Formats: sequence, C-alpha cells, structure tokens
Amino acid sequence: MKITDLRVAVIGKHPIVRIVTDEGIYGIGEVEFTKTYLKPFILHFRDALIGEDPTDVERCMMKIRQRGSFKPYGAAVSVIEHALWDIAGKAAGVPAYKLLGGKVRDKVRVYNGSVRRKRSGDRPEDFAADVKWMAEQPQNFFMVKQGLSFHSSQKDSYPDFHYGPVGRKAGYHGAMDQGQISEHGFNYMLDCVIAMKEALGDKVSLALDCGPGWFLNDAIKFANAVEKYNIMWLEDMLTGDYVPWVNPQAYRELTNSTTTPIHTGEQIYLRHNFKELIETQAVRVVGPDPADIGGIAELKWVAEHAYMHSIMMAPHGTANGLLGLGALINVCATLPANYIAFEYPSASDEFWNEIVTGLPSGPIVVDSHVDLLPGPGLGLDIDAKAAKRYLREEDAGFFD
Repeated sequence: MKITDLRVAVIGKHPIVRIVTDEGIYGIGEVEFTKTYLKPFILHFRDALIGEDPTDVERCMMKIRQRGSFKPYGAAVSVIEHALWDIAGKAAGVPAYKLLGGKVRDKVRVYNGSVRRKRSGDRPEDFAADVKWMAEQPQNFFMVKQGLSFHSSQKDSYPDFHYGPVGRKAGYHGAMDQGQISEHGFNYMLDCVIAMKEALGDKVSLALDCGPGWFLNDAIKFANAVEKYNIMWLEDMLTGDYVPWVNPQAYRELTNSTTTPIHTGEQIYLRHNFKELIETQAVRVVGPDPADIGGIAELKWVAEHAYMHSIMMAPHGTANGLLGLGALINVCATLPANYIAFEYPSASDEFWNEIVTGLPSGPIVVDSHVDLLPGPGLGLDIDAKAAKRYLREEDAGFFD
C-alpha cells in the first residue's frame, strides 16, 4: 500500500486531514478548532509522505516528526499520525487500539472540559452556579474543570487583579498575561474556589485550569491555600497553553511545596520534552494532548514513562472535535493504571453531530465513561455527502 495524496480541508473551524492510498483505503484526522490557520503547514508534509506505506506508521513519522514544535505547530504532525493509525487499523480490520498493544479497559473515563455555557459573571456565586450546572448535566461527569486566574476572564474583569502589564486583545488564541497577583485578587480567587467546592461537595471533583502566567511565589501560596479543599489538580500555573518551553525546576519547587497535585503538559511536543518533568518528579499529573504532542503513540510512550515514576496521566483534548474523540478513546483504552480520565471534546458546531459517523446511537458519555469504538482504525468517519455543504470552495475536491 502506498500513499497517493495528503489533503486538508477546513470544515467549520477544524482543519481535517485525509490521507489517500492506492488501495482505496483512506485515513482522517482532526486539528483543534482554535488552529484553522494550520492548513498550509500540514500540506508542507505532503511531498515527504507520498509513496510511503502508511501502515509503517513509525517509518512515516520519522520523516516528519523533527519538523514539528510546541503548540500549535505540533498539531500538524499529530493529525497526520492520527490519519496513519486510522489507515493501519482499517488495513488490518481492527480498532487502532489493537495495534497499540490492545485494551486494558472496556470503557474509558472522561471529565468535563467542553460541555459549558456562558458564565453569568465572575463573582464567586457565578463560578459556583457554573460548576453546579456542569455537574448536573446528563453525562454525570465525575469531575469538572474550571478556568481561573490567567486562564479566565478574571484577570480582565476584576480591578487590579495583578501588577503586570495589562493585555489587550491580541486577535488570536493563546496570548498570555503575566504578573504578580494582588492581595485582593488572590483572596477573590480563593473565595471563588470556596464557593465552587461548596456547590459541588465531595461527589464531583474540581480541577482548576490556572494559567499560564503565575510567578512561582504566588503559585506556592495558592497551592497551599487550597490544600484543604482537595482540588483534583492545579493546571498550567507556570507554563502551559502555547508556551514553547518547559520549566521543570520551578515546577519541581512548586510540587514539593504542597500536597495539591500540580499538572501541566498540553502544549508540550514529543516525549523528549516530558523527560525531565517526569524523571525529577516535577509534577504529579501530566496532561499531553494527542493532537499536539505528536500523536497517539507519542502520548502512550509518555503515559508509560509517567507510570514508572508514579505520575498520573490525564490527557488534554477539549477542542479536538468528534474525530479527535476517536483518537483519544483509542489511545486511552491502552494506557496503564496511572490513567485518570481524558478531557472530553464535544462538537464545536452542531452540524458535526450530523456528519460524523460511527458514534453511538444514544448518548456518547454515560456516567462519565465512553464506550470503546468498534473500529476499524480510529472508528469514526465523515459522511462525505452530508459534509460537502460545509466545504469551502477551495476544498471542493477533498472527498474525491
């Protein structure tokens, strides 16, 4: 089998990859809806892959892996890897998880990062009402994650929240504010945490997505201040979303200062950049995204390494879309016992529920779990006829 073409179409807000072969088998993959602009970067790899056997996934990846980078550019490599595993599974007639070593669980636990509504405001009672609403959704999520501090509108809506430069709209996703947090801003955040925990009790866990943007002194104080509330984790306080480096030394000092679990990893590209975080016990939870780290095999390698060091695994994925859900289900079915849950990605636009095939006929998430997909490959596909109405004119030949 040989690759004859690599195509990319932007459907809705997601770049979708379709790798075509000389045997009529194709594979698909989906990029986060926040990265519409990556289409030309993905196509940059087309000539390198044409003529390769797509079922030799690692051989293909060796040709392109070194050309990726931290979020967002690792997504271009990752989505190709997903499509290759989709083809490999279809060629073998099995779900992709069978090719990754086989399943260790029959259902995969998820947590809520994407089933949301617009919050009514930024007061403590608004945060409490928001998480209560999330907890009451029919998916019965065991855990919800809430943005706080620099990863929320608090930094803009609360007067003098921090002493750093006040950001303006950058016009793109991922601009970072940073600064020393004021005393009243700190206490206000703490009031929001208390209100959320009072609303949730101990039946639904709470994780906090905090940054990046914190300095180490504030992060240590806050992690200690919330210890009594049994927060599931504090995510990306020092580095994180779109930050193109890792700071293991600072994370290790933060982790060693508190019993509150510290989490990072969604922006990190390749297992190599998790090495020091894991081997020096710099965090308690790692959260790579299969659509950014370099693919599902890359994520599995990190999970196994973390397992050997007693570090937990909770993959990121909130914006990965319904095809991205297929990639997450397949890889997380194979992960070791340090796996907690992955961040459930819902449809970014309602039409995705109409054009994606292979989803369960009933609810996708039941009691915070999703069933494994029967496959083959990643188990999900796009109805070409239904999807054509959402194609841009320039992508008219995508399904041909």
